[in-house]
Amino acid sequence: MLKKILLVEDDPNLGLLLQDYLQLKGKFDVVLCVDGDEGLRAFHKQSFDLCILDVMMPKKDGFTLGKEIRKINQHVPIIFATAKAMMEDKASAYDLGGDDYITKPFRIEELLLRINALLKRVSAARESDEKEPQQTQFEIGNYVFDYTTQLIWFNGQQQKLSTKEAELLQLLCLKKNSVLTREEALLSIWHDDNYFNGRSMDVFLSKLRKYLREDPKVEILNVHGKGYKLLVN
Repeated sequence: MLKKILLVEDDPNLGLLLQDYLQLKGKFDVVLCVDGDEGLRAFHKQSFDLCILDVMMPKKDGFTLGKEIRKINQHVPIIFATAKAMMEDKASAYDLGGDDYITKPFRIEELLLRINALLKRVSAARESDEKEPQQTQFEIGNYVFDYTTQLIWFNGQQQKLSTKEAELLQLLCLKKNSVLTREEALLSIWHDDNYFNGRSMDVFLSKLRKYLREDPKVEILNVHGKGYKLLVN
């Protein structure tokens, strides 16, 4: 069965070009939508293996659409495509649970390579999860963290985490009081240990430190030259 891709692009010429290429060369079933509202309706009606979302669109922008898709499905891979190349925009893309970000103009061949690489990583991750179920609930000092619901509880109050924050905190919990290397975290969550992903991870670590600051026994340490350690005394 062909992998199904949701392509949301408001430029009709570019949209049709991408749809034809991905169906012909990539052997994908591509559903093309011209705005965010249409894209969300399509996602409600059908099951997709991957989403490609243009950011600058009428009615509903790509970031808003991506956020709403994440409420429905936390795991479907999302690639954001936009002419905006600001660091803030890239950070927003990953913070919303995006898996990749490509800046226009781009070569269609590059997009196809990214799609194939992302689908391959997702497939490998699913096979690994099926073979080795991982712990999803953790006690962190006086905090309780549930990876499945992406919630932290403390003194009866709860904090909702983004997908990337939850994935990072789970890795830290699984390595509690031991070093989680920077490379291991980047490859596991972002699938690429490049400079920008490293900067993005630093932002998420700062947020996690803020969420856990009420318990003095809990600390996320930087281990110089190696990575990070979730220390619980």
